[in-house]
Amino acid sequence: SGKADLGYKAALKCIRKNKGKMILISNNCPPLRRSEIEYLAMLAKTQVHHYSGDNSALGAACGKLFNCSVLTITDAGDSDILTP
Repeated sequence: SGKADLGYKAALKCIRKNKGKMILISNNCPPLRRSEIEYLAMLAKTQVHHYSGDNSALGAACGKLFNCSVLTITDAGDSDILTP
């Protein structure tokens, strides 16, 4: 019921516009991309969660038929995913 953006470029845009609430990064995301996203998220005070599966598992968890190394949650909707 919420909204999410898939992909590295979409994550960077959401972080820069301060629209992202939480970022999920797969465990096989390249280290340079991972550190860049973590740094920008730290500056924007956005939560970062390291997903235990790889990018194909993250894409499948989103209900998509393709790989996705970064997922940005922009609106949680009715779920309680953002609560600690």
